[in-house]
Amino acid sequence: MTTTAESADLIDSGYAWWRLAAAVALSAFGGVGMWSVVVALPTVQTEFGLARGEASVPYTLTMVGFALGGVMMGRLADRFGIFVPVLAGTVSLALGYVAAGLAGGFTQFALAHGLLIAFAGSSAMFGPLIADSSLWFQRRRGMAVAICAAGNYIAGTIWPPIVQHFIETAGWRATHVGIGVACLIGMLPLAFVLRRRAPHAEIAASRGTAAAAVDWRQRRERLGISSSTLQVLLVVAAVSCCVAMSMPQVHIVAYCADLGYGAARGAEMLSLMLAFGIVSRLASGWIADHIGGVATLLLGSVLQGIALILFLPFDGLTSLYVIASLFGLFQGGIVPSYAIIVREYFPPSEAGTRVGTVLMASLAGMALGGWMSGVVFDLTGSYRAAFLNGIGWNLLNASIVLWLLRRRRATRLVAAT
Repeated sequence: MTTTAESADLIDSGYAWWRLAAAVALSAFGGVGMWSVVVALPTVQTEFGLARGEASVPYTLTMVGFALGGVMMGRLADRFGIFVPVLAGTVSLALGYVAAGLAGGFTQFALAHGLLIAFAGSSAMFGPLIADSSLWFQRRRGMAVAICAAGNYIAGTIWPPIVQHFIETAGWRATHVGIGVACLIGMLPLAFVLRRRAPHAEIAASRGTAAAAVDWRQRRERLGISSSTLQVLLVVAAVSCCVAMSMPQVHIVAYCADLGYGAARGAEMLSLMLAFGIVSRLASGWIADHIGGVATLLLGSVLQGIALILFLPFDGLTSLYVIASLFGLFQGGIVPSYAIIVREYFPPSEAGTRVGTVLMASLAGMALGGWMSGVVFDLTGSYRAAFLNGIGWNLLNASIVLWLLRRRRATRLVAAT
């Protein structure tokens, strides 16, 4: 049995970094559940004779399942440790992909993604892993969380071209069954690396210093709004930014196919987009340390809007590769910024619930945006209107964040006067 002193010695230790490496690998494996459905969208649409909006339903169910499942898996991790939800998620992910590959109809395919792959599978490989990783670090907690959060984008970088290749060579059904087998073989050993329970929160806190404490109450008073109002604003902002974010991420493969470049080119662009997102996600932590979470979020929102606008006049193959790269570089740090804002303006005892709420809102935005873009395409026969719709939602996000930033500065000037 590990003593209190021994547990304290594990904080920021080599073992903690080893666990972090395993967590990133699990996130990269399990993240396939969020991205394979995007690559398979054109093929599945043709297979089942669907409209583009109908074919987007599995992605929507995946994002909804990912959001709701993250809450359930987080509670399991709080009670039993991270090993239990990761093990359950690994088995569910494998079963879900086999079920999707053997689906006799579109309804079974969609439910396999929403329930087994997302709700009970991939959801354990993001938020719960980030929370567990934060318990093992004190001095470098921010970097550890950023590295763990990047695992999902690593999945988006490596999986789309792999999935597209096997869909073209072996068919989408065999590809899904193969993914299930690969997840089971690759993730089970990694799950057992995380069997040890995390040190108690008080032990981790004792390693910190009083100087590291954040006067969250004073920060929120500078905004001049209640905690409930701030929470609602963050939720609305998270939904709106991710509706805009989902347009290129969900439909870039289908968009390239419609332009005549082929789905393989679209899969490459998606992979490139998410590769640059990794850089953005890691850099956002460094930027937020210097200018704060709200300003970092505004910067990401404005840059994301610029990238979306660039999709309108440019649709050449080379141009799309460049714009996809810029989009990834601009938007990767947006979602982590919400967690930083919560830590700046709310007490640590509420961080888990409030971060989970905002993260759920962001995933709901991704689900809504993926479906909405498909419907807009069906109504107009073009993705131009879908890009304009995304730009509008992004403008709503930027307006909310700008209002918060201006309010903070205004109250600071009044206090100084």
